[in-house]
Amino acid sequence: MAAKKTLKVKQTGSPIRRPKDQLATLKGLGLGKVGRVRELEDTPSVRGMINKISHMVEIVD
Repeated sequence: MAAKKTLKVKQTGSPIRRPKDQLATLKGLGLGKVGRVRELEDTPSVRGMINKISHMVEIVD
């Protein structure tokens, strides 16, 4: 059984004064406060969510 690939995503920007859909995307990724880190499964849907809010998050090694 192969191990699932994961991504560590860190929130670097604030959702204040951002559109509501970007805030909802952050919440969907399990983020919400600057500096919070989550380990997420590497799927196309998660990649799309990260791409949508790439100005507020970064991928950490």
